Amino acid sequence: MDRDYELQTHEAEDRHWWYRGRRTVLEGVIAGLGLPAGARILDAGCGSGRNMVELARHGAVTGIELSRTSVALARARGAGEVIEGSILDMPFGEGSYELATSLDVIEHLQDDLAALRELRRVVVPGGALLLTVPAYQWLWSGHDVINHHYRRYTQRSLRLVAERAGWRQVRATYFNALLLPVAIMLRALDKLNAKTTQSSLDLWVPPQPFNWLLERPLAFEAALIARGRRIPMGLSLLAVFR
Repeated sequence: MDRDYELQTHEAEDRHWWYRGRRTVLEGVIAGLGLPAGARILDAGCGSGRNMVELARHGAVTGIELSRTSVALARARGAGEVIEGSILDMPFGEGSYELATSLDVIEHLQDDLAALRELRRVVVPGGALLLTVPAYQWLWSGHDVINHHYRRYTQRSLRLVAERAGWRQVRATYFNALLLPVAIMLRALDKLNAKTTQSSLDLWVPPQPFNWLLERPLAFEAALIARGRRIPMGLSLLAVFR
């Protein structure tokens, strides 16, 4: 990710409706995992450490992040230890964690299989992996170019690569479904614009009432997902593996 865009992301993630909504979705899923008291949790590709703040409520959290800029921000949050390094070669022993999360990370990696194998190595037998990724390759747009994505996923493509790495899927659901038609329209317009590397509006934080309104669909979906329901389509995909 370009440094300027990376900094814009960090500035937006506390207040932006998308990040707030995703954290609500994740909280419901993690609460249902039945983690042991004092669980050891790894946030692989932790960025600025914003998600570590919530993860720390469920156990002792460690983050690993390649970007030096993000590492400094994550350490400043004080939510847990933050290691500078790649999730493709992590300095942790086998079976070090009961839960690993990797949230909108593996789409940035050319070799997602290698990353999933390395995550499998550091999670205890019977432990869990929680992934979120962008959905549907046909939604590819300038947003993916700006974010240096290699791919988008379907439930099937994510399950197959995870199974090759030794994981067993226990649940999967799309989310951010209610805004999918709007996203399809915007992506179609984006494809007509040859300047796919232009600055994205994705990180613009709307005025508070509008920001709150945009967050409501994700809050509704989070309540459904927390009760074990599955959403059949959406802009993002969430999966839990053992």
